[in-house]
Amino acid sequence: MSKLPKGHEFIDLSDYGRSMARFIAYHLRNTALSPLHITLAFIISGLLAIICMIKGFYLATAIFLIIKSVLDAADGELARVKNIPSYTGRYFDSIADIVLNMLIFIVLGHITDTDYPLIALGFIGIQLQGTLYNYYYVILRNRYDGDTTSRIFEINTPKAMPGERQKNVDILFWWYQLLYGIFDRIIYRLDPNASVNGRFPNWLMTAVSTFGL
Repeated sequence: MSKLPKGHEFIDLSDYGRSMARFIAYHLRNTALSPLHITLAFIISGLLAIICMIKGFYLATAIFLIIKSVLDAADGELARVKNIPSYTGRYFDSIADIVLNMLIFIVLGHITDTDYPLIALGFIGIQLQGTLYNYYYVILRNRYDGDTTSRIFEINTPKAMPGERQKNVDILFWWYQLLYGIFDRIIYRLDPNASVNGRFPNWLMTAVSTFGL
């Protein structure tokens, strides 16, 4: 169920919810619930966290953010357990992530009375560090026949996989490009040769994982 085959796995310091995500996926493998249902659940958890932030319930905010992180991993795990990978799920998950991150930073700016240009810089910063982590991780997954729903270069709309509609993939890919394209291009410019001759020992990937979720 790993995104990487055994022998190439590394300690991912950002992926603290993976064990619980696998537990959830294992117990949902024979149900009618799909990975998209889990993605909707993590969106709801994220929105509840934002509401709790506004109301000043910060312990509840932390709990819902942790639940969101676990569910964010569980949708992909369920897709792997059921062997139903999809670009629809991959892009929907990513779009939900960035929109929730944006809302969280907007609310942080409101409740802390922080200037919005600084909030925008903070948001851009976390998106860049997350993109940096994903860039090297996706290269590694493609190099060693791991999970391939994420592509190194998200340039052209992918062909829909069995069980999903091309129209849905087209729409979600357009939104993905709109929201993530600039961050992907910035990171690529910083290290354009990584996909060709980059070396990624496990200790390096563990260090890079500090920039993850």
